[in-house]
Amino acid sequence: MIKRKVKRIIVACLMLLFLLSAGIFIFRGSLLRHIADQRITLLEQRYGLDISYSELHMKGLNTIAIDGLSVVPQERDTLFALQSLNVRIGLWKLMWGDIKIKEVRLDSLSLNFIKKDSIANYDFLFRTSAEPTSPSEQSSSTDYTRRINTTLNLLFGLLPGNGELTHLTITERKDHNFVSFRIPRFVIEDYHFLSEITVQEDSLNQQWNTEGEFNPSERRLYATLHAPQLTVPYINRRFGAEVQFDSLTCNFSQEKVSGGITRLVGQSEVRGLQVYHKRLSPETINLDRGQLDFYVNVSPQAVELDSASLVRFNALTFHPYFRAERVGEKTNQKEWHFTVSVRKPWFTSEELFGSLPKGLFENLEDLSTTGQLAYHFLLDVDFSQLDSLKFESELKEKDFRILHYGKTDLGKMSGEFIYTAYENGQPVYTFPVGPSWEHFTPLDSISPLLQMSVMQSEDGAFFYHRGFLPDAMREALIHDLEVRKFARGGSTISMQLVKNVFLNRNKNIARKLEEALIVWLIETEHLTPKARMYEVYLNIAEWGPMVYGIHEAADFYFAKRPSQLSIEESIFLASIVPKPKHFKNSFTTGGKLQENQEGYFRLIAERLAKKEVITDAQAAQVNISNLELKGVAKEFFRDSIPDAPTYTP
Repeated sequence: MIKRKVKRIIVACLMLLFLLSAGIFIFRGSLLRHIADQRITLLEQRYGLDISYSELHMKGLNTIAIDGLSVVPQERDTLFALQSLNVRIGLWKLMWGDIKIKEVRLDSLSLNFIKKDSIANYDFLFRTSAEPTSPSEQSSSTDYTRRINTTLNLLFGLLPGNGELTHLTITERKDHNFVSFRIPRFVIEDYHFLSEITVQEDSLNQQWNTEGEFNPSERRLYATLHAPQLTVPYINRRFGAEVQFDSLTCNFSQEKVSGGITRLVGQSEVRGLQVYHKRLSPETINLDRGQLDFYVNVSPQAVELDSASLVRFNALTFHPYFRAERVGEKTNQKEWHFTVSVRKPWFTSEELFGSLPKGLFENLEDLSTTGQLAYHFLLDVDFSQLDSLKFESELKEKDFRILHYGKTDLGKMSGEFIYTAYENGQPVYTFPVGPSWEHFTPLDSISPLLQMSVMQSEDGAFFYHRGFLPDAMREALIHDLEVRKFARGGSTISMQLVKNVFLNRNKNIARKLEEALIVWLIETEHLTPKARMYEVYLNIAEWGPMVYGIHEAADFYFAKRPSQLSIEESIFLASIVPKPKHFKNSFTTGGKLQENQEGYFRLIAERLAKKEVITDAQAAQVNISNLELKGVAKEFFRDSIPDAPTYTP
């Protein structure tokens, strides 16, 4: 009896399931349109869109077909237009909430990003939600493991194993400029894809080729993009830069490790890279080959590039480490904590100097060396406590020698050479730095007061360091991060000298890297004695409008020779070295020193006393009222002269 009842219940359940399935199958189109219309209405209300389609239905049990789909933002140009799309999905996986697209057939897709003046048809994408978020939602928004897993799940879920996409067009247009990508046919067969891409940017036409493969079950993706000297569009218009390469390849796989960490393992490579931007270098930067083998660990609060990663840069290889982490007690007020390090044990010097990209280090081109080098770098910045910042950078050498200078004679400062001063990239003053110049002043003919005043103001350890002061750079970096701009540089006299003698014309980012290498070479190899370096520095330094060298400075301000300068005069000249064109700011309109200069004068006087250049009694008697302009400079403060005079050496 019980068995019979159980059988009846089972039969009834099966009949009910059958009727439910039959009903779903019969009305699947209506159900799909009902769900789609609800979603469309929600999107239209939230983002101010007009979304429409001509037909939406099901083909069989697992294929969705849509025709005539368009997305038009209110009072904007059409953003999205699609003629037809057929998507076959994995029904079983969908029942478990896992989107799996098996096959796609798409025809005539047009995606247009249009901006006229300040109005764009895509600005709704950047609107933030007005709805408040709960603490749990805020916490999840900073869960980087969840973010990367969600993104990759979507990526591998949406990539179909088979498909054909025809007549795809993606266009970005701003006023009269545009970039257009046209894909006549994009074919995917058994998870392998291949396509040609026609790229047009204004009057520039290119033909790109892309191919690759992916494996959703193994969470692996490979893709390559290549063309004869491919030019990256939009970069020139947006940033004023030109980027070209022959091929770009990337492959990676996703791995899950213990502790809630997701790892991405892969490799990216670029060949024939050429980069130009006037702020990087005056010449095109050429990179034959660059490659990164990466191991990226993603945890809930941090992203880390493991030190097992390897960078190949022409012939140079090294292992970088990078970690970015959000720290702080309050979830919505967390600060970033960045750690960057590179440690490269002993390697041949030619591995470094033979790998420098041509066009980036003009003065070091064709430099030939022998010996070994080792490098260590560390930058640790916690924005919640900047005073804890750590900065370390050291390049060691062993049996190192320069065999051939190459394009530039790095030892030229040891003898007389021709120096040219530049302003805004234009030469303004050229003279020999040596006895043949009538204004050249040997170091022993310059007042010890002036020598020590400048040194104590600019670089007190000049005669003892090897060109760099990491602590000074650290303090400068902390200050720059606090004020959020480049306000201090932490430069030594050696760095200032190299910048003026070798790099005066080129004010760009690459100059700082080249400056560091030249300073290291000169100081390590003792290419120019320290005394001569300081002598050159004092003879080429700018001290005012068209005033170069200590001879002209002493005459311009005080009508004296460099050997005759007093304590106050020496301290004053030291004070204007960092800002020679603004020397008038140190004075009142009547030509007297500003009272705010008194603290600086006392500080330098105390340092001169400690160095026993003057006595404590002399330091105590230093007074800014003792300073009197007697040279051409005093003419700048005469009310009767409407325009400032020009100093003529």
